[in-house]
Amino acid sequence: MTDVLLRGGRPWGLDSPADILVRDGRIAGIGPGLTAGRVVDIEGRLVLPGLVEAHCHLDKTLYGGPWVPHSADDTLAGRIANDLARRGELGVPSVERVSALLRTMRSYGTAHVRTHTDVDPGVGLRGVEAVMEAAEATGMDVQQVAFPQHGILTNPGTAELLEEALKSGVAAIGGLDPAGVDRDPLRHLDLVFDLASRYGASVDIHLHDGGTLGAWELELIIERTKALGLGGRVTVSHAYAFGQIDASTQDRLAEGMAEAGVAVATAAVYSFPVPPIKKLRAAGVVVACGHDGIRDLWGPYGSGDMLERAMHVAYRSTFRRDEDIELALEAATYGGARALGLPGYGLAEGDRADLVVVPAGSAAEAVVTHPPRTLVMLGGVVQDG
Repeated sequence: MTDVLLRGGRPWGLDSPADILVRDGRIAGIGPGLTAGRVVDIEGRLVLPGLVEAHCHLDKTLYGGPWVPHSADDTLAGRIANDLARRGELGVPSVERVSALLRTMRSYGTAHVRTHTDVDPGVGLRGVEAVMEAAEATGMDVQQVAFPQHGILTNPGTAELLEEALKSGVAAIGGLDPAGVDRDPLRHLDLVFDLASRYGASVDIHLHDGGTLGAWELELIIERTKALGLGGRVTVSHAYAFGQIDASTQDRLAEGMAEAGVAVATAAVYSFPVPPIKKLRAAGVVVACGHDGIRDLWGPYGSGDMLERAMHVAYRSTFRRDEDIELALEAATYGGARALGLPGYGLAEGDRADLVVVPAGSAAEAVVTHPPRTLVMLGGVVQDG
């Protein structure tokens, strides 16, 4: 592999321009006086680490196919019923559509993806297999979460399929509203955490349950994470309750999550509550972000561009100052990498050469304007287009 020198860019986090030497797929040096067989001039451009999509649903996507008008009503039950009724008709999951979306994500500079893949008696492991095939076809790094979209305890046969998914190599196990959907948070969480512990898997739980109910469920998750020594391997996605409880309870939970090693992933979708990112980060909680659904039966929105998604996170958080807006970019990069447990990630010597170059004067500008990418490099290879 030919050495590549990115000349004159401004790596995020450094105060001055610096050349970046890439060799054998990794950052071999950062600084002046470097040489290489191939030189790419990026003078004045901002250099970011590869973007991390920490929460999406690739198996559900209709991306790359004909436009499908949204056909569900505005209730959660209506969206669930619509998804179940139409996924067969529309050929979901589709390897071709998942592949199309992954290629688009790659063109925007996304290097790593965590996706929640439906596992239930109606679809079996077809979604898991389709996503695996698409990831292999596109060469993208995709981490799957076996996701019980329609419940575990209330949907007989799902628990057994979740275990089969873990046996097949799926990296994480998911959960969904242990109280609101399965009506038994203790049994639900015990089952999920037991499987994670036995199979060495990570945990990523959708928690839409709000207010004090959701706060109590967060406490249960913290307890189990500590008891099983799963710190750094547990994520709570959405965590709407965090935006609906009093400040002192937020503080207590943030401290507990930081101590236990429980991350939060947000998508900042529609008008649903966004967790208090500044407070969580100040407490030491890892915060990641992602799109949630991307052009699927749950909603028609989503581009696959994680800089655009970071803008939504910043906007919904009412971030205006540069240092606050930068927290949204951190969620789309370093926060996502920590939540996914990615080794060798970043902009330091020895890190994997996943790099995104944008025409922006600062990290905040990159988020707000989410400009076209000047260059995308994944694993040391400059991507076409």
